[in-house]
Amino acid sequence: MTKADILIENARVLTMDPANPRADALAIAGDRILAVGPRDAVAQTAGPGTRRIDAGGATVMPGMVESHLHLFAGAFGLRLLQLDGVQGLPAFRDKLQAYAAANPDEALLICKATDYNLFGDGVQTTRQMLDAALADRPVICIAHDHHTAWANTIALDKAGLLHGRDMPPGNEVVMADDGTALGELREHAASDPVMALRSSGGRETLGMGGHEPASPVTGAERATDIEVLQDGLKLCASYGFTALHNMDGNRYQLDLLSEIEAAGGLLCRTEIPFHLTPDKPVSSLAEASRMAEDFSTDRLKSKRVKMFMDGVIDGATAVMLEDYADQPGWRGDALHSAERFREAAVEADRRGLQISVHAIGDGAVRRVLDGYQAAREANGPRDSRHRIEHVELLHPDDLPRFRELGVVASMQPPHPPGSLDFPLDPWVSRVGEARWPWGFPVSALRAEGVPICFASDWPVADIDPMRGVQAAMTRKPWGPNDPDNRSTLLQALHGYTAGGAYAGHDDHRFGRLAPGMLADVVVMDRDLEAQPAETIGQARAAITFCGGAVTWEA
Repeated sequence: MTKADILIENARVLTMDPANPRADALAIAGDRILAVGPRDAVAQTAGPGTRRIDAGGATVMPGMVESHLHLFAGAFGLRLLQLDGVQGLPAFRDKLQAYAAANPDEALLICKATDYNLFGDGVQTTRQMLDAALADRPVICIAHDHHTAWANTIALDKAGLLHGRDMPPGNEVVMADDGTALGELREHAASDPVMALRSSGGRETLGMGGHEPASPVTGAERATDIEVLQDGLKLCASYGFTALHNMDGNRYQLDLLSEIEAAGGLLCRTEIPFHLTPDKPVSSLAEASRMAEDFSTDRLKSKRVKMFMDGVIDGATAVMLEDYADQPGWRGDALHSAERFREAAVEADRRGLQISVHAIGDGAVRRVLDGYQAAREANGPRDSRHRIEHVELLHPDDLPRFRELGVVASMQPPHPPGSLDFPLDPWVSRVGEARWPWGFPVSALRAEGVPICFASDWPVADIDPMRGVQAAMTRKPWGPNDPDNRSTLLQALHGYTAGGAYAGHDDHRFGRLAPGMLADVVVMDRDLEAQPAETIGQARAAITFCGGAVTWEA
């Protein structure tokens, strides 16, 4: 009889396995789950060399899947100025000037998690307001959603944007009445010229544009980038994550992670996509296939294509079927035409690649569904599990199409305004009360039988999955006619475990605790089922196992 290397007992095991949903002990041998069941039966697998872990009645469940994050940018962002909770000129000025003093050689001072209402509710941030905090060094403040940024005058001038610049559809340098830049930069093409000023060279965000480093990376730079990624992996493991779906990609990131894997340091199974940006021809999907072939190990893969169809509602760059409630006549510009997206979807699907598309407005969601339908009609049905990321607004006519096309809804519980850290406005005002019932429609999607995975979109939102669970369980409607979009504890945990594994085509490998499955397991620090929903966000991982190896231990 095979003996266990690790025996976890006195536990409340939530297996996510419908055939055996609960247990009180679990045994691991090598990288696989050996046994799950009653304590006395599982204890028989123990031998003299078995490590026995008393869970103390805490929850044990599958290792969690972060189904939507930006690992490199998020980890690098930990070194930048964080503006979470900062509002008003005095508080902003104090934090910015202290950061500037501590970083005298940095060419661009980058502030993350900036509130759209930094200078007051409903007040549009301008370059002059930023100048009042710091005028003699370039500053850029990036919104929590990473789709809008604000720069001070010297930054705009150095970037060649002070007097505006033509931008591709969906991107904008917002202009003031005097013919100069207001300071607000909508989407990445608008903010990239300012970001190019930074000292790091910007390798951490190249994947957002699907670009490779323009010049050879030095050994020191490569070592720094590996250190940044390792910091991100350690952080993810500390929260109980064992698998990551990255949402920006290039070969450079894959090379770095492959080097980390070869050294035994890839703490989480990681997927990096090929990013098909609007400026790349559909024929470039041949590189996506090459990446899929070149990176396909137990812990590192690249079998997915990522695209952006629109921006964000807060910045009025999401694509809507009807006008924005606060901007009559404006519905947003799509980043890909309907014809181009259909062509791309058909070709990616033909190559057997999975597709993930950022689509926030109901107009963008419909265009993506149209493309997925075209792919099915052209190539025939298959288990593609193509995904739509965010689905912040859905037209009810499109709800059944998710199930009919086998589309996965990738949702982020921390994102609905008022649910966690994001304010109600400008989102609720721009959508308008008539459309609120179809905002972030988790319950409608679930009732329709649509596969759902949960994630944070780190660094857009806090990566802590238990805060995400709390947000999912405690979400409140915006108006009296809105549906109840709360999740139960088990529904939320499913979204972060089995749901994520399914979304990544990995449900046959992990995402549930059953004999023979990979031993991706997290032991929590408490019994989650005994916690009030309002405080469950305080729970943390006590021990994380990926493939039977400890990747985090508190």
